[in-house]
Amino acid sequence: MTTPVSPDGASPDRSLKTTALNLLTSIRWALRLTWSTSPLLVSGVVISTCGRALIPAGLALTARGLINGLVGLLNRGSDDFSVLIPWLLLGFGLAAVQAMSDVTSRYLIQRLNDDLHLKITADILTHAAGLDIAFFEDHRFHDAMERARQDTAKHFSQFLISIIAVVNNALQLGSLLAILIVIEPFIAAILAPVALPYLFFQVQLAKRRHLKEQARTTGRRWASYFVRLLTSPQSAAEVRLLDLAPLLIDRYRTLVTEFRDQDRKLHWRGFLESSSFALLAAVVFYLIFGWVVYRALKAGLTIGDVTIYAGASSVLRSNLANVIQSMSSAVEHALFVSNLKEFLNIRPWIQDTGSTVPVSRQGGIEFTHVSFYYPGSSQLTLSDVSFRIEPGETVALVGENGAGKTTLVKLIARLYDPDNGCITLDGVDIRELPVSYLYSQLACVLQGFGRYEATAADNIAYGDWRRLLHDQDQVKEIAREANIQEMIEDMPQAYETMLGKMFGKYDLSAGQWQQLAVARAFARDACVLILDEPTASLDARAEHAIFSRFRELLKGRTTILISHRFSTVSIADRILVLDQGRLIEQGTHQELMTLNGHYATLYKLHERQIYSR
Repeated sequence: MTTPVSPDGASPDRSLKTTALNLLTSIRWALRLTWSTSPLLVSGVVISTCGRALIPAGLALTARGLINGLVGLLNRGSDDFSVLIPWLLLGFGLAAVQAMSDVTSRYLIQRLNDDLHLKITADILTHAAGLDIAFFEDHRFHDAMERARQDTAKHFSQFLISIIAVVNNALQLGSLLAILIVIEPFIAAILAPVALPYLFFQVQLAKRRHLKEQARTTGRRWASYFVRLLTSPQSAAEVRLLDLAPLLIDRYRTLVTEFRDQDRKLHWRGFLESSSFALLAAVVFYLIFGWVVYRALKAGLTIGDVTIYAGASSVLRSNLANVIQSMSSAVEHALFVSNLKEFLNIRPWIQDTGSTVPVSRQGGIEFTHVSFYYPGSSQLTLSDVSFRIEPGETVALVGENGAGKTTLVKLIARLYDPDNGCITLDGVDIRELPVSYLYSQLACVLQGFGRYEATAADNIAYGDWRRLLHDQDQVKEIAREANIQEMIEDMPQAYETMLGKMFGKYDLSAGQWQQLAVARAFARDACVLILDEPTASLDARAEHAIFSRFRELLKGRTTILISHRFSTVSIADRILVLDQGRLIEQGTHQELMTLNGHYATLYKLHERQIYSR
């Protein structure tokens, strides 16, 4: 993802107009999302904010009435206190309402922020879960993902708070200005020339900060990566042995120092602009105040007018600065909120529009003239591949690294769609199947199998969690079938042992984790089993324990095996040999050895390596 730029030759006005329109679109979208989260809370916040904003003007008018009444009594030599009681009661009422509205507004905003945080984070996770695997393998997507989750909920909350502050300060500003205009109309003419340049500078500064953060996305990911390398249990040992810590810390420090220096320049610019405005506003307001005092001496204004102007102008000056800062803050956070909007607008290429379900569930798979390019690549990964796997058949895929074996499996699972040809499951094109149905028919042990920070029982149950998560007896039966019940029962709390060092104290070896992954695959009630290097991390004894009962474990399921171990491959009913994305040979082990082709060459190399050890 890149930051949108105006087309070549576009005028600055047009670029500015486009930016403004995009910003307004993001603001409208954010406000709609906020309203949909909790209309009742939003209504409460709006009412309490508007009420709170108008109270200072009411208090100012009350003070004016009280002072003028008191001056009048003193001038007449009267001590009739009852004349002042209505003003005092009104002031007390307004003060009480102001105090309660402050507390109420904070409570409602906290509630709304909590609901927004939950909704936004859940929306990001739900959307990410529905995107194609291709997105997760593209560094540009990782930048977009990073921008979307980079304190987005906080930016959303700050945007909401800024909008509330804008409304609050603007209403206060308007009501106080209306009072001061009555006293001295000249103040209205002087306000715009003072405020507008400061507003312009603040908005531009907010845009610069946002653009800086956009440009830093990849750098932020690098910084997080360095931190992960230095603190992750998976990499800590190697980092220590290679003495990489000084190098990684230096790279982290260099990167973050560059960010800090850039921020210092922005902070300094903001300081200069804010201090210039503060000084100018103070000079202007006090010059007008001097004029008001002069008019009072000439009997043009009352003492109450002077008093209310002295108090209200100070509040007005503060509100003017606050409303400008709140507006620029709202703009800045709206720009960050637009990152979330951009991310949620990403649509998966693989569309779940299928509605056909096979008449019978058998597990027959057929490739017909399938070709495939990875996104962004000009080189074919699979080229015109055709074959059929019969229901219940065990087929092994053999080939050197990069031959296309894992890619073929990804296409069966519809993690990608082929560029040409079609793939069918039980006679139905998998693009016409509901994705949920397709996934329910596949059980996989992938090379990057999951090591879930959960109990041993849950690590098995995740294979079909809706059915097994609360069925301990069935989980134990699956563990027995996969021949890992003894391994689990030897753990400190057996099936309830929390695995992994992030939340627990007990970790497994790579081979033990893979045994759990195999059990998890067998737990799934699927008609197709895909095993990609299922014994790569197992020792000879564990591998023998699995494959000595392999046919029993399969339970008649169609099975696709990928392995560089020919001891694993030899149990297959048929072997498909891939080379540079093409299917070049197929047959049984004996047939392929008799053919004396590519498979026989790989097998002999494998045997030679074994004998040379």
